[in-house]
Amino acid sequence: MNTTWLYHGSNVVVETPKIMLNGHYKDFGYGFYCTRLEKQAKRWALTKRGDSVLNRYLYTPEKNLKLCIFKEMTEEWLQFVVNCRSGIEHPYDIIEGPMADDQIWDYVEDFMDGNISRDAFWELVKFKYPTHQIVFCTESALKTLRFERSVNIGQ
Repeated sequence: MNTTWLYHGSNVVVETPKIMLNGHYKDFGYGFYCTRLEKQAKRWALTKRGDSVLNRYLYTPEKNLKLCIFKEMTEEWLQFVVNCRSGIEHPYDIIEGPMADDQIWDYVEDFMDGNISRDAFWELVKFKYPTHQIVFCTESALKTLRFERSVNIGQ
């Protein structure tokens, strides 16, 4: 099986990832969020209060888990994000795809509120830098991660 390095930006070392079921809804619902993009995880870490910690994991896919993968922003991705951000649950163990960062999320909210059309949304997001997120939504999914190390990246 293919293995992949994944990163999680935080203000603490996260040797044992957990699914947090509190706070606001995120792009792909509740879960433990990581990315293949080390630079993006560092940006996540630098937004936290206190220390800025980059955690690294080895991810080994498990064929028995239910996956949902969005290779790019599509109509299906947009509706999935809108549903998750609205608190609608999904049946997946792991979801992977582009991230609606703060600016893109503003556009998603404008679309949800009817302030911009679907066409306007796609026009606004087409020139954004690439993003990636993978969320582990179940305890079974978390078992596919193995903590490797953490680094304090400072301010």
